[in-house]
Amino acid sequence: MAEAAAAGTAMPPDELAAWLRLLLTPGVGRTTARRMLAACGGAAQIWEQTHAWNGLTSSAQAQALRTVPAHFARELDAMQQWLESPAEGLAHALLPLGHAQYPPSLLHTEDPPLLLFVQGSARCMAPGRAWFPFPQALAMVGSRNPTAQGQANARAMGQALAEAGLCIVSGLAQGIDAAAHEGALRAAPQDAGTPLTIAVVGTGLDQVYPRQHTALARAIAQQGMLVSEYPLGSEPLPSHFPQRNRIISGLSQGTLVVEAALRSGSLITARMASEQGREVFAIPGSIHAPQARGCHALLRQGAKLVETAQDVLDELQGLAARLPPAPAAAPAGTDMALDSDPILNALSHDPLPLDTLMDRTGMDAAALQARLLELELEGRVERMPGGLYQRLAQT
Repeated sequence: MAEAAAAGTAMPPDELAAWLRLLLTPGVGRTTARRMLAACGGAAQIWEQTHAWNGLTSSAQAQALRTVPAHFARELDAMQQWLESPAEGLAHALLPLGHAQYPPSLLHTEDPPLLLFVQGSARCMAPGRAWFPFPQALAMVGSRNPTAQGQANARAMGQALAEAGLCIVSGLAQGIDAAAHEGALRAAPQDAGTPLTIAVVGTGLDQVYPRQHTALARAIAQQGMLVSEYPLGSEPLPSHFPQRNRIISGLSQGTLVVEAALRSGSLITARMASEQGREVFAIPGSIHAPQARGCHALLRQGAKLVETAQDVLDELQGLAARLPPAPAAAPAGTDMALDSDPILNALSHDPLPLDTLMDRTGMDAAALQARLLELELEGRVERMPGGLYQRLAQT
């Protein structure tokens, strides 16, 4: 229990308050927040450097930032209580950008969340291990109103792929999502500290949506993790679910669409996976079933056709050979000095692409991007359009 609490309360109280206030300030989106973090050097520094807001925010955003959000003290207290009071065998944590446990695979995406709220097995979230098992993770998504065959396929695929060592990532929604989670939970764990399944939800982690999945959410937390970018108390707003899809695909090496209509939200996840450079798979269905038309459209666009779990495993094994390994979690409190940082030494004040920095530093892409983000938040590096990076002069 002490280890579980420690995982979530490592952040100093003033820093916790700074991150929560940034997240709760209305009208300040993720792009603006990341720009402010880079310019000011961190969440706490944003509130100390109000003069730096000029040019970073609009006048309306600056006014919103100067106003303490309604019920802020109450929400901060609720978050502190949540972090310190996980149920037996569980852990609660808050992962801001730059945290050692923040999923490196999300740093490859265009719009990484500012914060991740995580609830899960204390074994999966133990200190010293990487919590998110990329690239051994596969997203499984599909219709909320599947056919009986589609549900059976999702359960069977989820179980077979989890037994083969993949973590199944989905969204806890009705239909295919729930069946995929259920299938994964039937698998015998390969490693007591590796999550069988991860649910990325569109509410605060103090709620379950839909309500009938309360028992399923509890089972996922006991053998995997629940993840959200939304603060405690957040309701299941319609806009939350398309947004959370980028996290589902971003945590995964590929996305398997089991059943989907042409207007299914699952196709949003598949599109995001493709944009993130991840593989897209689809299971074909009957030409007479509306729930199969989205999958057929994906197959026409180049998705990999899947008939068995082995089809997925064969493809992902080939991809894994070309992907850098996920970096190990850095020990708490470690950092590289400015004069010995290989990235800063490799960077000039002219913009450079990631490939050039990889050649100059010898670092793999995941570790390099994670460190570049830290340097960006410290105000030492600026990310430029076109995927270029530039060292900033220190004053």
